[in-house]
Amino acid sequence: MQARSLEPVIRQDLVDKMVFLAGPRQVGKTTLARRVLESWIEGSYMSWDSREDRREIKAARWPGGKALVVLDELHKWRGWKGWLKGEFDRHREHLRFLVTGSARLDVYRRGGDSLQGRYHHHRLHPFSYAEALGGLLPSGLVPGQELTVGQGGQSDLVSALLEHGGFPEPFLAQSARTLRRWQKERLDRFFREDVRDLEPIRELQAFQLLAELLPERVGSLLSLNAFREDLAVSHRALTHWMDVLERLYHVFRVRPFGGPRGRSLTKMPKAYLWDWSLVPERAARFENLVASHLLKLCHHLEDAEGHTAALHYLRDRDGREVDFLVSVARKPWFAVEVKLSETRIDPTLVRFRERLGIPWAYQVVLEGTRDFVEGGVRVLPASRFLAALV
Repeated sequence: MQARSLEPVIRQDLVDKMVFLAGPRQVGKTTLARRVLESWIEGSYMSWDSREDRREIKAARWPGGKALVVLDELHKWRGWKGWLKGEFDRHREHLRFLVTGSARLDVYRRGGDSLQGRYHHHRLHPFSYAEALGGLLPSGLVPGQELTVGQGGQSDLVSALLEHGGFPEPFLAQSARTLRRWQKERLDRFFREDVRDLEPIRELQAFQLLAELLPERVGSLLSLNAFREDLAVSHRALTHWMDVLERLYHVFRVRPFGGPRGRSLTKMPKAYLWDWSLVPERAARFENLVASHLLKLCHHLEDAEGHTAALHYLRDRDGREVDFLVSVARKPWFAVEVKLSETRIDPTLVRFRERLGIPWAYQVVLEGTRDFVEGGVRVLPASRFLAALV
């Protein structure tokens, strides 16, 4: 069974608080939760999708003694937050709760019976390169400092992630047939169950069409007006639908960095998919793969380390762009430009690095072997760069 880098972090967090584990459907949340549960002498797993388990949950029939209770898909129960707060406060001396779900579980409520201070929140991602390689967090990863890039690297592992995606079932199967069937079944259940359980969409056919159009737009500026014309729906509906897709971990949006000297022209975001294997065009898929790795890094720094981290892109008034910028505490940390093959260093990357005072800049190449520095930019193969992330 493939190890997940979040496992030791979750075990540690359960010492004093609840843990909320969220992420897309079939990313491995239940498997990880069961692995954590195996280390407890007493414990139980209950899913809100099971009628029998729902009765047990509502009746609050918990194991005796010090125990871990895993509650899967609890967010589908309206009012779960207030109920869970009461159960945690009542049993906090001997029970720990691990709550998993395929929708956002980060609870930010103003006043009232907020869960704040009672839980740690983590987002589980598809397998990254470093995780698929060994499941351990890379050493020497310090925000604000240069990434620790090792020697070597497995280009075939990058190719496998690019072709099959990072979700456990298709990645471990390494089969095009398995990937096609898995994608179809997963998307069918996503629209039939997850979307319905979160919030009813009256124009479900148009909503599905929006999701089908997004893979073709990965890496491009996300114009809702263009979608509005294609789908013949209101701007308000599209805004709501994008929020639903993001809350259900189908897409994530990357927004421009608004630094004081960035001359950012637009606030328009770019959209990427949690399952990058859905992206048909190879260059866009590789860009999505790198974006997903960088987002995972930001989420790790926020969820496990308590930093304020964010993923952006860079664009000036002349339309020049750099694919990604990772910031910590709202200050630039490092910029990344993604290329399919070896080429000259992108002058826009050099220009932004100098203008914004970005400490580190990387040009990441899929089909290349050289590793060198020129003009303050390090050019390196994707395998080496990705191995330095979480």
